[in-house]
Amino acid sequence: MARPKRTKKDAAPSDLSWSADTELVGLVFELTPRAADYLYPQYTVGLHAWFLDQVRQTDPELSAYLHDGQSEKPFSISSLEGELLTAGKNLQLKVDASYLWYVSALSKPVVQWLAQWVQALPEVIELRDASFLIHACEIALAPTTYDELFSNAHSPSTTLKLSFLSATSFRRKGNHFPLPVPNNLFHSYLRRWNDFSNQQFDQDAFLEWVEECVLIHRHRLESVKVAAGKKGSVTGFTGAIELGLTSAASSQPKFEQLFYALGQFAPYCATGHKTTFGLGQTRAGWLTQETPTVPSQQSLLAQRIAELQEQFLSQRKRAGGTRATEIAETWATILARRELGESLMAIATDMEMRYETVKTYAKLARRALTQVS
Repeated sequence: MARPKRTKKDAAPSDLSWSADTELVGLVFELTPRAADYLYPQYTVGLHAWFLDQVRQTDPELSAYLHDGQSEKPFSISSLEGELLTAGKNLQLKVDASYLWYVSALSKPVVQWLAQWVQALPEVIELRDASFLIHACEIALAPTTYDELFSNAHSPSTTLKLSFLSATSFRRKGNHFPLPVPNNLFHSYLRRWNDFSNQQFDQDAFLEWVEECVLIHRHRLESVKVAAGKKGSVTGFTGAIELGLTSAASSQPKFEQLFYALGQFAPYCATGHKTTFGLGQTRAGWLTQETPTVPSQQSLLAQRIAELQEQFLSQRKRAGGTRATEIAETWATILARRELGESLMAIATDMEMRYETVKTYAKLARRALTQVS
């Protein structure tokens, strides 16, 4: 995707506007670091927190819903797209480089908030130990509505190509499932579609149709493990896939149309879980040559979290319970990040936990690790 054009600040409002009935839009920001600062491997947690704080400053009620709401999240964000250097246990920014950051909105309230926010964008994004100037911003995904996506989705003679630029994974039976099986893909998209559009579809019936009628024509995938969200690691995939339909698909024309509509919806909503922390970034088309490499520090952190979690689970008498898994994941995340040199206060802030609780968990995790060795 082309870089945002460099526009004068007073020109931004006219370039970043859309109609009042818009329900979906995607923005891309061009960011320039103010110095050759360092990023910790889970910096997308900081981007997530910064964005929600921007919402909180002008619409606390919407911010609370985005943070605490139990429904699907009506936005997605990406990690930074650009060259990140290896610097010990951290990632280092290049002071003469620029980075792209994508934000998409999936519901009218978030789109309306964005419409006001972009009229007076902040000049700087402040993360822990790093700050960026917002050099430019423009529309990356065209403003539209769910009805427009559906009504324009008529492509029965073409295949559907999707590319996954960041680690993408699904949850299945309490575990990560790192494969773009059509049923998982369209379950992911339809959940969000049904939550935010005024045109809903029967999930079970549609997924049964997907199971019978959607074919994988080709794929090019690579597995990857990353630390994602506030705690834990994710085994996912990046790459591209091309999907088509059987001749029997046309017996359900509404589902056939929905298939293509959800394909257009995918770049807005992203794919799988933890999409508000940079996972599952999706683009239309076959773009495997553009799939960025996961920085080694992020992979190493994810592998260490997974290793520690397995050790802690093996020590618990009831290893199969949800609570045991959550505790092991929390301990593993805290200890792995401490091993990278992060402060307990910084970890507590990212994980939204009390400092004393994180301190106690770190001690318990170290003690448990000593027992293993």
